[in-house]
Amino acid sequence: MSPHRKVYRHAQLHRLFNPQRIAIIGASPNATSFGARTLENLSNYTGKIYLVNAKYDRIGELACYPSVAALPESPDCALIAVGREFVSTIVDECIAAKVGGIMVYASGYSETGKPERTAQQAELTAKARASGIPIVGPNAMGGFNYLSGAVITFVGSMKHAEPVREPAVGIVSQSGALSISLAQTILTGVSISQILLAGNSCDVDVADCISYLADEPTCQAIACVFEGMPDPMRMLEAGEIAWKANKPVVVYKIATGERGAAAAVSHTGSLAGSNAAYRALFDRAGIAVVENFEALVEAAAFFTKVPPLKAKGAAVITASGGAGIMAADKAEIHGVPMPQPNEAAYKILVETIPEFGSPRNPCDVTAQIVSSPEMTRICAEALLEDDNYGTLVFNVGSATDKTAATMQTMGGLAEKYGKLVCASWIGQWSDGPGSREAAQHPKLALFRSPDRCFAALAAWHRREDRIAAGARNPARVSLPAAAQQAAALIAQSPNSTLTEREAKAVLALYGVPVVGERLVKDGSAAVSAASVLGFPVALKVESPDIPHKTEAGVIRLNLKSEADVRSAYDAIMTNARKSAPDAKINGVLVQPMAPAGFEMMAGGRIDVQFGPLIVTGLGGVMVELMKDTALDLAPVTPSEARAMLCKLRGRSALDGFRGLPAVNIDKLADVVVRLSEFAADQQENIAEFDVNPLICAGDRIVAVDALIVKKGLGLQAG
Repeated sequence: MSPHRKVYRHAQLHRLFNPQRIAIIGASPNATSFGARTLENLSNYTGKIYLVNAKYDRIGELACYPSVAALPESPDCALIAVGREFVSTIVDECIAAKVGGIMVYASGYSETGKPERTAQQAELTAKARASGIPIVGPNAMGGFNYLSGAVITFVGSMKHAEPVREPAVGIVSQSGALSISLAQTILTGVSISQILLAGNSCDVDVADCISYLADEPTCQAIACVFEGMPDPMRMLEAGEIAWKANKPVVVYKIATGERGAAAAVSHTGSLAGSNAAYRALFDRAGIAVVENFEALVEAAAFFTKVPPLKAKGAAVITASGGAGIMAADKAEIHGVPMPQPNEAAYKILVETIPEFGSPRNPCDVTAQIVSSPEMTRICAEALLEDDNYGTLVFNVGSATDKTAATMQTMGGLAEKYGKLVCASWIGQWSDGPGSREAAQHPKLALFRSPDRCFAALAAWHRREDRIAAGARNPARVSLPAAAQQAAALIAQSPNSTLTEREAKAVLALYGVPVVGERLVKDGSAAVSAASVLGFPVALKVESPDIPHKTEAGVIRLNLKSEADVRSAYDAIMTNARKSAPDAKINGVLVQPMAPAGFEMMAGGRIDVQFGPLIVTGLGGVMVELMKDTALDLAPVTPSEARAMLCKLRGRSALDGFRGLPAVNIDKLADVVVRLSEFAADQQENIAEFDVNPLICAGDRIVAVDALIVKKGLGLQAG
């Protein structure tokens, strides 16, 4: 696939995905054939169907044509249901007939791993590019448009008799089998407008499908099962199209294992894996991510129903104290606030709830609702009237014959107050009475897990925060001249891996504060340099062949006397020759000791798929063990850099740790921004780089070690 093709837009895929005329090429009277199965699934289709097979004049009640060229008009969607060996020729016929788009069922292409089959798939890609006619597949299960009945697939009977209701979810998937399983949510009351499948993605891929649905008015939110793609930045492009269209996209990412870390030279390279990069890309595009497959359609359906957010606070109403505690636990995990009710709401709760209940948040109305069901409505209305709350979470512990009526009551209250009511279905009869009513109500969101409920609320709040923040403004922080000057210094270095001194000189051009040093060749010179710089000092070997000095034992810190310096110099040189006998050793660096502070790291690498990446996290020798890092696409803005720091598990240590002053987060974020600009500027010149540690104490932030690896060495793929 061409690595930089722009995504298809709605107009380019409209004939293919919303066809008025469908041709089934390879139609057959054999009921078990793919062509016959497809025809069966089109029984609710309202457009024209043309059958193509030179062996037959008619199949059933429909005429059968000998070729695509013989059709009376050009099909919008040409479905090729023949063996792989015939596909290429038929694609040529379809292109000549100027069809709107092509779907290919046939398998046995690149998924086999055989070079000749991969070449056959590449041939289809070339035909799509040259003609401008989009191709779905090969190895695809088709496509589903439940609005028109254009359910083009060979799988079972995927007809859907119920009309599509608004709000509706559109589904996008690379995996046909997974999408079919998601389609079964229709049976639980979820409204699905379209299911778009990519198969092997010789041409049309998930990014194109998301782009199409972004401008499709019948779809209010997009659920995507995503594996990966050769050019992930197309996913960023599609996500940005959906964001501008105010069309929420929810992704479940499979294939999350990291790979290739062993090839990295820097700490950063081993930490910046592809899954982390995808997460950063999704976040940059405004795409929400769910942690499990079962949550995908549930979360997308939730986003079709969210009203304008009036408050982030969530109120919980339950007939079980334990369920209320469980909800509060999940709210805390996901960062959803649960403030206490205001005075007016509290007064109503106290008057309504038995004394053995709880007129607080979570609100326990107790099992007394069995004999006094009106209690639920009264308490729910009191909480929805409270300006502290933008959402009411209603726990459904067990479904009864009254649950459906309760769902209608809750839906009516949601409409009345313009707020969201979530039915948190914790009973194990997941499709019991009332579940379908909740799923179908336009103002109720159904969740079959309190954890997934509060995860979705948190994702909604993040989306609203992003909307309120306005458009991203990536204004440059470092001097523009730094790009050319740094490139020249990198080119001048004779080493594949720049020495610490060379690397710090490059980064200083970007305004990164660095520790100065002197390079010495013997112990006496080291003592003289230490005397000038002032004790205490640090000594480090300078060698382009020893990138990780701590592990090699070639660093000595906090040297307070001339004797300490002489002894340290000798030990460093001995260890250097022992750990790397063939290493080129330039000498030893003498540096003033940086004041005590908290150790952070920052770095980046250039990924062949994602481009420049920036990583920050806890630093020092524990960086790879702790792996407490955050990653983003470079360059980042100051607010994005600050958000990276706030994601760290050890974030609280920056507020003051073991007597150290609190770190100025804005200044630390500024350093991260400058390093991200370095990564973006030098992506053609470097493979990866590492600044570890950054010593942080109050307003003072200084890089005491740095590593830059030139392009052609280090980790290049995610």
